Amino acid sequence: MTSQPRVDIAIIGGGLVGASLGCALASLVERAGLRVAVIEAAPLPPMQNEPWQPSFDARASAIAGGSARHFASMGVWDSMAEMAAPIRTIHVSERGRLGVARLRAMELGVEALGHVIPNAWMGRVLHGRLSELPLAWHCPAKVESIHPVAEGYRLQLSDGNVLEAGLTVLADGGRSGLKERLGIESHERPYDQVALIASVEVSRPHGGVAYERFTSAGPIALLPLQGQAMELVWTHERGQEGRRLALSDGDFLAELQQAFGDRAGHFRRVGRRHAYPLSLITARETVRPGLAILGNAAHALHPVAGQGFNLALRGVMDLVVAIEAGIKRSASPGSTAVLQDFEARRDADRDNVIRFSDGLIRLFGLDLPLLSHARAAGLVGLNLVGPLRRGLARRAMGMER
Repeated sequence: MTSQPRVDIAIIGGGLVGASLGCALASLVERAGLRVAVIEAAPLPPMQNEPWQPSFDARASAIAGGSARHFASMGVWDSMAEMAAPIRTIHVSERGRLGVARLRAMELGVEALGHVIPNAWMGRVLHGRLSELPLAWHCPAKVESIHPVAEGYRLQLSDGNVLEAGLTVLADGGRSGLKERLGIESHERPYDQVALIASVEVSRPHGGVAYERFTSAGPIALLPLQGQAMELVWTHERGQEGRRLALSDGDFLAELQQAFGDRAGHFRRVGRRHAYPLSLITARETVRPGLAILGNAAHALHPVAGQGFNLALRGVMDLVVAIEAGIKRSASPGSTAVLQDFEARRDADRDNVIRFSDGLIRLFGLDLPLLSHARAAGLVGLNLVGPLRRGLARRAMGMER
């Protein structure tokens, strides 16, 4: 019987979460000789030999200050920062109510509460770093079958390779169906909402302000990008997004102006619009012997608080810490002890963030007169009480879990 190539860690998914894990493992690859393979289904575009051409339509992510420090520890933050727009203020309001809360970086003595970076640029930087590491790349390749073996999992790939991995990490966003094939169920709580995402241009400099505006139909978020562009995340009741997707650019901008108001100035331009249904999805299991689940495959959140990728990145770093601690105890990356350590590190953080983001949606989604007045009073109080405001800012920055 032919022996199968064996690796210590197989990362299924080379997107932002999987690539971040590969970069975070760099020191263990170099110092401890870990053998790591990355399996990505989508072919990667040529990047390093081509000049960067930023697209007005590019999706972007809000990166908390804590996440920036994690990227710095991987040696990639300086490159990422080239295309990053700082968030200096977070402005939270509810349409039709007077209450407003402002969270400012200067109150914490930092330059920015976070940054907004095009996803394509983050991917370019992360893959550039991965190309410098002695990793085994399988791209494009899909995992056609996955089976537990004595010390890990056996993976049959579409490129004809068969791998045995001591630790297999699902970082594929949950789209591949591998969780289901392994019998791992997920709990899904639909919000009956759809996020409409696009880039918009505003008439005046945004000054690094990120807006979160709650309306009766759902929240509207605007995140600062470089120049006078902003990333729009406009939540719609399910079934209502189709009409706005079909509007002309001018009519769409007019309706956005009416819904959001003029706090950010006048909306002058909009890029391609994309719609994504929203649910709170949590995997019922995130670890098994020889298996760990990260990112959207483990938990998909409402984008209202911008915590999804930041939560995923903290999971990446906690897994690396658990693996490194296990190596010092002569424990393999896929051992039960290592994965229990990882799960213990994740429990409180994951639960707190899910409660925080889900609670915001449910609090502002209830259209009751007395509750509306209470929310307005709460926002005014938050703006007046420094310690509360600073505590929320520290959570937004990823400084507290």
